[in-house]
This record gives sequence, structure tokens and C-alpha cells, in this order.
Amino acid sequence: MTKTAARPLAALFTAAALGLGLLTGCSNDNVSCGLDQCTVTLDRTVDASVSVLGVEAKFVSADENTATLEVAGEQIQLTRGQAAVDVGGLQVSLDSITSDTVGIQVSR
Repeated sequence: MTKTAARPLAALFTAAALGLGLLTGCSNDNVSCGLDQCTVTLDRTVDASVSVLGVEAKFVSADENTATLEVAGEQIQLTRGQAAVDVGGLQVSLDSITSDTVGIQVSR
């Protein structure tokens, strides 16, 4: 293979590796990530947690309108319609609350 032919192939592999690296900010099936934002669904159980964008988010408690989470070691309370909260270098906002899950948006 010539040097000129190898360059596009190397660029393709580099781009693929970078793309996979950006998406590995998500740790399981309950997380859907783009380049700098993730949608997280946590089960409403005491031991529910997920690693997202380099920090851990844990479910603490919830009622119909408010969810308490521990994000990056800091306990925060999120309310429906509230602006995003700054924690651990991330913006965290409440997306949804059901009887079984809490949905949050996490962005850089």
C-alpha cells in the first residue's frame, strides 16, 4: 500500500476511534449520549446509579415533581421545569418522573 493510499485509511480509523471515545461517557443501556449531552433514565430504587460523562449519578428519592440525586458526590434536588443545576462541571436537569423511573439530562 502506498503512503497516499494509507493516509485516508489511517484518517478513517482515527475518526472512528475518536467517535467511540466520545460516546464512552455512557456506562449502560439506560444512558443515551450525543457528543456533549446524555439522557439518563434511573430506576427509582435505592441502589440505582450510572456513570455518565465521567461522573456517577445515584438515585436518592423522588415524589411527583421533585427528584433528589447524588451527582459527582454532591446531593442535588431537581424540580420539574427548573433550570439546569451546575454540579461536578456538568449541567443537570430533570427530564421526567414516573412511578418507576427518573429521567435526567446531563450536559457539559
